[in-house]
Order: sequence, then C-alpha cells, then structure tokens
Amino acid sequence: MDRRSYRGQERAITANRQTSWAFADAFVAEDDALHWARDRAREAGLRTVSPGAGAALSLLAASLDAKSVAEIGTGTGVSGIHLLRGMRPDGVLTTVDPEPERQQFARQAFRAAGFTANRARFIPGRALDVLPRLADGGYDLVLCDGDRSECMEYLGESLRLLRPGGLVCFAGVFADGRTVDSHPQPAEVLRLRELLRTVRESPDLVPSLLPMGDGLLCAVRRG
Repeated sequence: MDRRSYRGQERAITANRQTSWAFADAFVAEDDALHWARDRAREAGLRTVSPGAGAALSLLAASLDAKSVAEIGTGTGVSGIHLLRGMRPDGVLTTVDPEPERQQFARQAFRAAGFTANRARFIPGRALDVLPRLADGGYDLVLCDGDRSECMEYLGESLRLLRPGGLVCFAGVFADGRTVDSHPQPAEVLRLRELLRTVRESPDLVPSLLPMGDGLLCAVRRG
C-alpha cells in the first residue's frame, strides 16, 4: 500500500471512529427534565456530562445497586438525574456545590424528573470543606465534577468515603482535548494528568477511562 492510500484509509478509520463515538454518546435519549437542566446549565456557562456519560453513570449506579451516592458539583442537576435513575428506589444522592442558586435549579429538575424531595440531600459549600464531614465508607459511588484543580484532593476524600468495592468517577478528564495535547497547559490540566497517572498506577484501584463526552475516569476501590 502506498503512502497516499494509507493516509486515505487512516482518515476513513478516524472518521468512522468519531461517528461511532458520537452514535454511542447519543444512544440513550434524554427527556424533558434533562433538556431543561441542560438549558439552565448552558445559560449559566456550566459544563455538564454528555448524554452518553450520563447514561454510563446510570448504568454504573444500577450495577452497584447503589443506595448512597455522593456528588461533587451539583450544577443544575444533569448528572444527578442520571445517577438517581440508576440508584435503588430508596437511594439518596448527597450533592455538594458552592453555589446554592444552582442547587435550586437542580431541585426543580429532580422534581420534574419525578423524584421526591427525600431522594436528594443538597449541601451548599466548597467541596473540600464539606467532604470531611461525610461518613467514612458510607458511599457506594462518588462522582467528582467540581474544580479540576482540586481533583487530587477529591480522589483522597472519595477513597475515604467509599465502601470496599465502591466506585469513584471523574467527569471531564479530557478537558476538551487538552489533557493529551503536547502544548503547554494550565495548572488544572497538569493536575488532571497527575490524577490519571495516580489512578492508573494505584494497586488499590481497578481503573477504566471511558471515551464518553469529555472523558469519564472510573475506578473501583478494591476490598
């Protein structure tokens, strides 16, 4: 095969892969409650998990039969709805965000999605101030979608919060492609690279990096 043919084939493979990823990311349709929450996030300039990443979170919560989940970064409720839909009917989501106004949007979104008020516990405040007050080993799953510059601290707190066999997830670890870009990057991207290395190399974790949306890093805490 000559060089031009190889390059043409490589472009076709890349295009097919991108099409497949886009198809996978949109495979599970979202309803009006999620669309409303996404619209509020867009108006506020907030990033949200993609539909595919949200569906993955629902799947993971369901596979754990999760009863207690902690979320760092409430936003306007997009990821919270996905988590609640995968959790047990009696499960409770504890969600932390420094902006109470966002949590009000999330409350409305949860209600529109059919969840009663006792399914979620909203705690306003900075995550690193709130997390130390949560119970050791009391959670089946922890989702980290807050300040990227604090991701390593989130990892330490998450491992304390998780029961053996529990799962920690980090949303947005690709940082719009900057994590794998060889050009100089800001401190938050360097912290994400440190997080990826730490999770991959830890003997206490079973990791996987899912190419959904802007990247979903997941790891099971060994027993």
